[in-house]
Amino acid sequence: MDADRAYGVRIDPATRAALMPARRYHQWAMAIFNPFLPSFTRSPYRAYAALRAEEPVHFSPTLQAWVVTSYAECERILRDHARFSSSPLHATGPVAEMIRQQRRELPLGAVPTVLNSDPPVHTRLRGIVSTAFTPRVVEGLRARIVAIAESLLDEVPEHGEFDLVPTLMQPLPVIVIAELLGVPPEDRALFKQWSNAIAATTNLFPTADTFAAVKQATTELIAYLTTFVEARQREPQDDLLTALVQAEDAGGRLSRAELLAFCVLLLVAGHETTTNLIGNGVLALLGAPEGAEALDALRADPALIPNAVEEFLRYDSPVQAIPRVATEQVTLGEGAEARTIEPGAFVLLLIGAANRDPARFPEPDRFDIRREDVRHLSFGLGSHFCLGAPLARLEAHVVFEVLLRRFPSLQSGGEPERGGTFVLRGLQRLPVSG
Repeated sequence: MDADRAYGVRIDPATRAALMPARRYHQWAMAIFNPFLPSFTRSPYRAYAALRAEEPVHFSPTLQAWVVTSYAECERILRDHARFSSSPLHATGPVAEMIRQQRRELPLGAVPTVLNSDPPVHTRLRGIVSTAFTPRVVEGLRARIVAIAESLLDEVPEHGEFDLVPTLMQPLPVIVIAELLGVPPEDRALFKQWSNAIAATTNLFPTADTFAAVKQATTELIAYLTTFVEARQREPQDDLLTALVQAEDAGGRLSRAELLAFCVLLLVAGHETTTNLIGNGVLALLGAPEGAEALDALRADPALIPNAVEEFLRYDSPVQAIPRVATEQVTLGEGAEARTIEPGAFVLLLIGAANRDPARFPEPDRFDIRREDVRHLSFGLGSHFCLGAPLARLEAHVVFEVLLRRFPSLQSGGEPERGGTFVLRGLQRLPVSG
């Protein structure tokens, strides 16, 4: 294979020569950035810093994609929907074909969502579903979210160790979304199982067994949701699902397939990211060098919690990467660091790296809940800014308010365990004591 046109993307010969011979480049790239290594999942930030310093726009042989590490370039790409598509259907090469094959096999896999579509389809879809996520609607959920958090913490001992993941982090967002959709309490465990299985799609190269589990979970979830959609059409209720069934804009209502695809997205994205936001935030408070001071400050002044949540999102983002596809030839970076990206190439925005870019944030590796300018990229930007951001923020605000009030002596109860994937950064175990 031509080293200068590997994987369907072009690396300028002069750039290649300036870097190093192709084989040495591949070895260097694998040593610096290999997101499939457990050591990388545990702590990716040194690798991010090395990439920013050595090659901020970097071709990853592992991922067969360009990875972007600087805040400025990530921000520019997120705002440039004309040259950087959210749809993998624009991509070329073996990875693109693998994704297309997966989408053909998955139920509703070919149905566009607000996550993976471009205008005008994205504009229509977002215009319809956004009516259910206005700040007023979300704020109206506060009292119920407080009650859920209180109820979950009622089940743990006031003194002694407990695991925050199954106790609070995982069930709270599942309960919130299940209630929004009108799902009965006895089916919440099923919802959690389906969400966990489908979230594995964020593994960039899932195994055959993983993909089979995703396919089965998606099939079961869609069949389950279909009965609820049909029931809401016959007998409307006061819930989000009814609002989505009835929602219209100038382009008409959501089709049945679009509605079901959005509900699947809502469950997975709304559950996993909020769980990870809460867990990464607690871990920062208990483990970062500045964590103890921050924890004392939050106990003394809960009004700091909203800004602390933004710093949690910046410091250890629950979403570490956002993919885009170049739709035309484009140059990223400047001067000697400029790279030419060909149409159809995958571009992976390393949000975790951008959020710690020293060109954007003073002392980026310092955990500072009083940071004045904390405009992170964890929820994206522009027309693809996360629809669920207000709900995720509200859930996090409530959790930390209730948790610190109920457990004023909160401290680590043992070694945490990382879980999730490279893209969704979270924990599978977080022992604490109060």
